[in-house]
Amino acid sequence: MAIESDVLVIGGGLAGLTSALAAAREGAAVRLVAAKQSTLRNASGLVDVLGYTADGEGPLVDPYDAIPDLPADHPYRTVGVGTVREAMALFDEVTPRYRGGHTDANALLPTHGGTVKPTARYPAGVSDGVASDSRDALLIGVESMTDFDAPHVAAHLTAAGVPFDVRGVTIQFPGDLRADAAITRYAKLLDTDGTVEVDGRERPVRAALADRVAAEHDGEPRIGFPAILGDDDPAEIRAALAERLDAAVFEIPMGPPSLPGLRLEDSLFAALDEAGVSIAAGNPVVGYDGDGRVEQVYVEKNGAHIPNSADQYVLATGGLVGKGIDSDRERVYEPVFDCHVAHADDRYDWFDREAFGNHDFARFGVHTDDDLRPVDGDDSVEFDNVRAAGSVLGGYDFAAEKSGSGVSIATGYAAGRSAARRAR
Repeated sequence: MAIESDVLVIGGGLAGLTSALAAAREGAAVRLVAAKQSTLRNASGLVDVLGYTADGEGPLVDPYDAIPDLPADHPYRTVGVGTVREAMALFDEVTPRYRGGHTDANALLPTHGGTVKPTARYPAGVSDGVASDSRDALLIGVESMTDFDAPHVAAHLTAAGVPFDVRGVTIQFPGDLRADAAITRYAKLLDTDGTVEVDGRERPVRAALADRVAAEHDGEPRIGFPAILGDDDPAEIRAALAERLDAAVFEIPMGPPSLPGLRLEDSLFAALDEAGVSIAAGNPVVGYDGDGRVEQVYVEKNGAHIPNSADQYVLATGGLVGKGIDSDRERVYEPVFDCHVAHADDRYDWFDREAFGNHDFARFGVHTDDDLRPVDGDDSVEFDNVRAAGSVLGGYDFAAEKSGSGVSIATGYAAGRSAARRAR
């Protein structure tokens, strides 16, 4: 027998999680299935709405002000500014560790590569690192963490023209963790304030870390660390270090795997659990029944194809990177429902000859009607009870625009809410 729900969300990224939460908040019985674990653990934890226009102008001060001027087929134009605001309000409600909701303006945050990124929402732990702050900063690297080079980051920030003096130093983390130690190992050690051996004696790790940083500190009023400062209560760890160092302490978002991404994942899954959403990860959708209306999908589990039926479906499987959009030498396609994906017949037209040119593939995806239902090449709705959300959508270049998280949250919210309201 089929597993039944009012709304079935396919995909476990930010769009899928937001869709499921929005639908559940509308009173629907919601089930979420995903082919793999949430991709949030690979994300920086910064949440963009819109950093640059489709023409590359920016960084933008007010992302909401720029949305009405985006191309007509952009997902933000489909859902509208009001829905974007409502979706971000829901995000703010379920992520109490985040900041930025007090203003429409983007904040400028340094990243682990030394760039400055416009973002609309950011973890509280990075707030003392905003690039618009004129206070000088010291950045701390760790010898065993080769993917964060503090002197390199400081040099790039200086070259970018930040309004403060910044320098970077590299220290040995107390306890001499191996070079391949997971970031969660650092976080757990700091969470528990475990003891480490320093100069032949046992010491609490927070105090030992503060002492090693103090030896490099030259009075800078703020000190930035790679994002490893705890998972259970990072605010407590920052406060303890700040007190011992007499300086504001902040984190710099890292690449994957990302502790801020894991913290965000925890917050969203806690909200889904509270809302009563059923979740099954590691189970890909491998087929469906229906013509013009999806009756049920088949989820692969241990070699068996398990039927899952719902009145309404949300497709939130990701874009080209996440394989929610796929391609071969002949065509570009959406693999779950085979929704139409517009693309040139000649695959050499899918990309620009210049490395940083205007690549068509960056905007590949499913196009929809105003209710986010996928449409074919003649703009006819393909499935009356399917809505698409997140980077499976076409018509925008999230990497160039710095809009990926915002589009996922806004379209996920709109798709989930609409699906729940139409469920029988």
